[in-house]
Amino acid sequence: MQQSRDGTGTTPAISVQDVHFSYGSRPAVRGVSFDVARGEVLGFLGPNGAGKSTTIKMLTGQYRPAKGRIELLGEDLATHRSALQGRIGVCFEEKNLYPTLSGVEHLRFFARLHGVRDLDPGALLARVGLETRGRDRVAGYSKGMRQRLMIARALVNDPEVLILDEPSDGLDPVSAQAIRSVIREQAERGCAVLITTHDMWEADALADRVAFIHDGRLYALDTPERLKLAHGTRSARVRVRREDGAVDERVVELDGEDMGRRLAEATVGGELLTIHTDEATLEAVFVQMTGRGLT
Repeated sequence: MQQSRDGTGTTPAISVQDVHFSYGSRPAVRGVSFDVARGEVLGFLGPNGAGKSTTIKMLTGQYRPAKGRIELLGEDLATHRSALQGRIGVCFEEKNLYPTLSGVEHLRFFARLHGVRDLDPGALLARVGLETRGRDRVAGYSKGMRQRLMIARALVNDPEVLILDEPSDGLDPVSAQAIRSVIREQAERGCAVLITTHDMWEADALADRVAFIHDGRLYALDTPERLKLAHGTRSARVRVRREDGAVDERVVELDGEDMGRRLAEATVGGELLTIHTDEATLEAVFVQMTGRGLT
């Protein structure tokens, strides 16, 4: 049995090993390596142009790496691309839909492409909140509705690997939460999920692990919690009303020695109103490690 990088002995559903890709003379992905286990959600976190979408295009067989190896479900993608493409689901950032078809027609068309004969399009549309719009042409869909239809389309073949490029793009908060629930359901049934995003909140809420990618390189790969604890600074925001009625707000670091003294000094000479702790954010950690923000 192939040994995974976490030492469990389980073959990862996605295995990317020292992958490189360039657009002409411009490197886009430089020596990227990572695994995704069955039942895991891995978030690729980085700004636009970092190499996220290029990595997805290599994982889906659209691009061939200039160097390195990609395995899906234990098979070499370079030699088993056609067979593997039938076992994965993909939602690209580009809304590549047919405007004259309805939502139901889209799902039935892609079901035929995958050889799926027992599809229930109504149930699938209901999972993404489109149950009342399935007979409408996509030309009349909003951007968010099109995104939800693309998520539904990615699930037509009951995939073992699910690859989603900016899955909450164009969604309102309620729809985004519904899509996150669908993604977690897929992971819970054993699907390996890779999402790319520049939304730190989405990555923190959804991903079991996150990979920081910038300028085509991976800077970190770990759980959001461990990254924040290892590289972030905990602090407290203290608000105090002074004798003249003015309200002061101070930020007190909670790491290191004399934390109690620093908190006490922040409240001297006034009435304590509130203390709120501020946890390090993934964005702050990303900036610290790469030198730039996520947008």
